[in-house]
Amino acid sequence: MAVAILILAAGYAAGVAAVTRRGVRWPARRSVCWTAGSVVAWLAVNGPLTDSAHYDFTAHAITHLLLGMIAPLLLMAGAPVTLALRALPVGPARMVSRVLRSGPARLVTHPVTAALLNGGGLWILYATGLSHAIHTSSWVEFHVFAAGYLFAAAIAGIDPAPHRPGLGVRGAALLAFMASHAILAKYLYGHPPAGFVDGEGGAQLMYYGGDLVDLVLVVALCREWYRSAEPGRRVVRRARTPWRLPEEIRIAK
Repeated sequence: MAVAILILAAGYAAGVAAVTRRGVRWPARRSVCWTAGSVVAWLAVNGPLTDSAHYDFTAHAITHLLLGMIAPLLLMAGAPVTLALRALPVGPARMVSRVLRSGPARLVTHPVTAALLNGGGLWILYATGLSHAIHTSSWVEFHVFAAGYLFAAAIAGIDPAPHRPGLGVRGAALLAFMASHAILAKYLYGHPPAGFVDGEGGAQLMYYGGDLVDLVLVVALCREWYRSAEPGRRVVRRARTPWRLPEEIRIAK
């Protein structure tokens, strides 16, 4: 997982460099968000916190929040797909756009699917006694991380998405995930996972910390709804916007 984080950070830096060489200004706040997300993900899988997470459920809950919720939100705010479409040559950029238009991409990025992958994966991990696998299997770590990113992007992503549903569907998926996550935390409070100390403290942190992180997504959806409903202002809703390649790629056709 640490190698994957380094590759993502290096790839993003290369993309920013490529865009800058073309004379296109890339927003600094996007780079800051991506860098912060990479650092948070790195801290979740390396260092003393990870060592403590093997036996202390409070430390485990912190790594869960960092890797599966906070880091994905920050990385989503970095707009990596937009950067890739602007940085790649015309041919690969068109290939990326075709992938994003495909049926499998539409299925995987749907908010309901993303909520099931994220919330369902957590239930499988914690309700079946596999919670230790988060720190012993790179594949499980990657699933927690990727599912968190996919969910954040499906609910409030700022990258272009040709099939993004409307606010109602995304809001319902978010509420369902929040309820599932809260119920899981309460279940863990009453049934602390074996092999950990401070199971109740970790479950409380997962409950309240998860709500605080999800509140960011709630605010993002409310902000989009407010803008779309603001009178006297023409707003193009992302959910209804036709898919279009970045301008520099369309010109190069």
